[in-house]
Amino acid sequence: MQNTMTLLDKALQFEPAPYWHKQLNLSRNALHNSRIRGHLSPALAGGLAKLMGEPIEKWICIAAMESEKDSAVKEMLVKEAGKTWLFT
Repeated sequence: MQNTMTLLDKALQFEPAPYWHKQLNLSRNALHNSRIRGHLSPALAGGLAKLMGEPIEKWICIAAMESEKDSAVKEMLVKEAGKTWLFT
């Protein structure tokens, strides 16, 4: 399954963190802190996706699912999303 660290890694291949901080008006540690947490917030994922020409809704959804606690509902939604776009 793709995760928001995949999106962050892709962004950092194109431009360094300070560039993205400036583009998104973030504090200079925002991306570093996200890396420590292991996921981006839905807003940050959507912002990066927009600037990179990626599907915004897809990355917001992935970020939202990452931040949810494990549950039967989360498992069902991830499985359903995987049928259409989550794994691409």
